Amino acid sequence: MFTGIVTHCAPVRSAAMNDGVMRLVLETPEGFTAGLTMGASIAVNGVCLTVVEWHETEAHFDVIDESLRRSNLGCLVPGHQVNLERAARFGDEIGGHPLSGHIHTEAQVTRIEVEGGNQAIEMKVDETWWPYVISKGYIAINGCSLTVGEVNNGHFWVHLIPETLRITNLDQCTVGTRLNIEIDHQTQVIVDTVERYMAKKETTA
Repeated sequence: MFTGIVTHCAPVRSAAMNDGVMRLVLETPEGFTAGLTMGASIAVNGVCLTVVEWHETEAHFDVIDESLRRSNLGCLVPGHQVNLERAARFGDEIGGHPLSGHIHTEAQVTRIEVEGGNQAIEMKVDETWWPYVISKGYIAINGCSLTVGEVNNGHFWVHLIPETLRITNLDQCTVGTRLNIEIDHQTQVIVDTVERYMAKKETTA
């Protein structure tokens, strides 16, 4: 499990495909890999990946076709910056909201507004996911736990504080950038339950 509190932004050293699997190598900051064990999970742009090899300043991952298809990891090239979060441990403070690291879809940036130290990003998601994007609800974007702002016909805004821009890769967004989206699980359960109840009520009326 993750909390959506990104701790580091790290550059890609290499992203090589071999027989449909990407071997992703990241340059990790000092101390980031301390205490890792084989099979440990790290969220990379919000995608839960298993560490297959690591050194003091590197972490290696194998990214399979399902992750490449659902996320923006398949677009990575050396030099790109990715958001990192180590898996939560029992007793850790949940500063964001609980995340599984399983990406549902991608959103495309449609507008960016900057005023002083404030930055707002508008993006759109596929119609399938509209019911789960609710104003003032939670959403994870490239692994960052954020609150949804205004929502209108599949377009929604998020408002970023300077600290979020400093520590994550969201400051590199431009119009057209595709971002990984994990829908809040609790919101999804509630919406699906209500829709099933309403559908059942209509058929028995």
